[in-house]
Order: sequence, then structure tokens, then C-alpha cells
Amino acid sequence: MSNTKALPLLEPAVGEAAWLCCPPLTERPFTAEEAETAARMFKALGDPVRLRLFSAVASHEGGEACVCDISDVGVSQPTVSHHLKKLKEAGLLTSERRGTWVYYRVEPSVLATMGRLLTIPSAGV
Repeated sequence: MSNTKALPLLEPAVGEAAWLCCPPLTERPFTAEEAETAARMFKALGDPVRLRLFSAVASHEGGEACVCDISDVGVSQPTVSHHLKKLKEAGLLTSERRGTWVYYRVEPSVLATMGRLLTIPSAGV
């Protein structure tokens, strides 16, 4: 018997996270605030260790990963914690402590928002 349960989606705090970021690059020039938000996301992903951690969480079965399952990225555990903190500060991950372990999830709709940001519309569509 499984003791797993569906986790509710969290509502974003105004002005805080990536899903409020920006229009597609081809829609219009960014405002200063939109540029700051997008830059924070991309800066967080600009580090190879952070990109590996983000990818590990995003691709993990069930959409969330225990820190114990994703910490083998070639750096010490304190460094992993630092990088996960930076991903959270950029609005890319959320976390939940369960006992002694912390579980991470990609912030709802972050991947869709980042994809939308970089999408170039097809001609004739």
C-alpha cells in the first residue's frame, strides 16, 4: 500500500517568482523589472552544478526529488545546499522538509514560463 499523496500547487506571491516573469522576447522590450527577474533565473541556471541540480529535480520521477537522491554532482553537501538555496531564491525551486530530508520541486509553471520566454512564433501562425 502506498502512502504517497498529491501535493497542492502553491499560489505565487506577487512579484516573487518566475511565472510572473516576462513576455516572449519577440513580443516587446522587457521592462526593467522583467529583465531583473529573467536575469535572476538565467543567472541561477548559468552555473553547471545548479543546472545539473535543476535538471535532476525537474526530471525526477514524480516531479520532486529528495536532496539525498540528487546530491551526487561532484561537490560537497554544503555546496549542494548552497546551490539549491540559490535556485530557490531565483524562484526556480520550492522545498519541503519531511523528517530529516528536504524534498525539492520545480516551481509550478517555471518550465512553461521559461519556454514561453524563449519561443519565437512561427510564420503564419
